[in-house]
Amino acid sequence: MATASIQIVLEQDSILSQQIVNERSMVATNDDSEPAVPVGASVGGKRNVFDMFSLDGRVAVITGGARGLGYSMAEGLCAAGLSGVAILDLQSDLGERACEQLYSEFGVSAKFYRLDVRDEIAVQDTMNSVVRDLGRIDILILSAGVADIVHAEEYSPEKFRRVIDINLNGSFLCAQAAGKLMIAAGRGGSIVFVGSMSGSIVNWPNPQCAYNSSKAAVIHLMKSLSAEWAKHRIRCNSISPGYMDTPLNTTFEGEYFHEWKSRTPMGRLGRPDELAGCALWLASDASSYCTGSDILIDGGYTVL
Repeated sequence: MATASIQIVLEQDSILSQQIVNERSMVATNDDSEPAVPVGASVGGKRNVFDMFSLDGRVAVITGGARGLGYSMAEGLCAAGLSGVAILDLQSDLGERACEQLYSEFGVSAKFYRLDVRDEIAVQDTMNSVVRDLGRIDILILSAGVADIVHAEEYSPEKFRRVIDINLNGSFLCAQAAGKLMIAAGRGGSIVFVGSMSGSIVNWPNPQCAYNSSKAAVIHLMKSLSAEWAKHRIRCNSISPGYMDTPLNTTFEGEYFHEWKSRTPMGRLGRPDELAGCALWLASDASSYCTGSDILIDGGYTVL
């Protein structure tokens, strides 16, 4: 008798479950006003991973953004929905043209500011101007940099200091100025330093001790700031490219290009746009638990 009762209960549960499934199916079938799970909606309480890359409503500042790697990263961020982008560079013609192109292609509010990153007062004034003109600073990409190929015994102290001053001190001054504004705003932010594989290895045969030293210092500066500013929800990371096909590197085409390619497992130089995806990841919520990391993008050069 007990067994028969259990069987009846199970059958009733089965019938009820099937009725619920059928009713849900009818609702999904008959209500054609919108899909059951809209594109981009959260699923099971979790955000759609593609939404995590969105930069809607955010403002980015990019030093050295008038051309080359900086401009390519600016394009990548604008494609993700920035509301504003500030291009900081010494080259006014290129900078104005870059902003025109970004506005034309993406419809983003783009402003150019002429800046020498070594000038502490100008850096602070420029960052304040960005907040005044574009409303906020959420992302900073530090792409301004120079390189020399000079044998160490022939390096003049003046030229050596110039590389350190632009690559390292300029990165610090810009990060400090933007960091203060991010801290005051209380929203956190993302600062992406542009290091180099030369900050981790001595790439041969180039005589470039100043550049190598400056990029090693940039990477350690990034790590130091990532620890200090984590409490303010400011994430600091760096991208370290290998040999990239940029105007800076093409000046050495006759002397070094063959060596660079032959020592890179992928057998070529990187395209500037091949950094854009990583820059977007680091700038966005998709990397929200990533800070203090240096990401090598070098075609395999440093694995050898």
